[in-house]
Amino acid sequence: MADESWTEVDAYIVGKLLPADAALDAALERNRAEGLPAIDVSAAQGKFLHLLARLAGAKNILEIGTLGGYSTIWLARALPDGGKIVTLEYSPAHAAVARQNLGAAGQGDKVDLRVGPALETLPILATEGAIFDFVFVDADKRSNPDYLQWALRLARVGAVIVIDNVVRRGAILDAASADPDIVGTRRMFDAASQEKRWSATAIQTVGSKGWDGFAFGLVEKA
Repeated sequence: MADESWTEVDAYIVGKLLPADAALDAALERNRAEGLPAIDVSAAQGKFLHLLARLAGAKNILEIGTLGGYSTIWLARALPDGGKIVTLEYSPAHAAVARQNLGAAGQGDKVDLRVGPALETLPILATEGAIFDFVFVDADKRSNPDYLQWALRLARVGAVIVIDNVVRRGAILDAASADPDIVGTRRMFDAASQEKRWSATAIQTVGSKGWDGFAFGLVEKA
């Protein structure tokens, strides 16, 4: 009953606080039609990320994990005129769908979508001198420890870093798990607990995406 109730509460929140949005709905529909996995953030979570980016005053955003661009649209809409989001996607097929969604949502000009393994693209961003005000990590969980280190390297002091799917229905408690996603998430928490460059916490979430959570923190040192 819990999952059913969580989904109903999510629907209530969305009905009260998030007006119908044709561009976002169309993005999800295109994702379904193209066979992309249904692992986008929820509407309420997308709005949460949007508001966090605005509160951070973000002008340059890094997103690791584009999928079909649903969260990218939310983040791009948080940018002021002249702002930019660099989003990294491993799959060329997913990136092609994302480009369609971003263009249809009127956000294509704000987005620099780069295709390929993120751990190969991130060093390129470093050589380009890229610095970000907000980083959202939502890609393969086994690489989260590496993504955290790159996020800290590429973020300015005062930037916000958000990492998705860090609770995984409580499976992070299983120290004996061989699941690469659990191992990677636990390693990320281990690294985060020792990291002096940021002040961080994590919150558990429930809703239409089940039981999961976000880790997020404020970069305090370069």
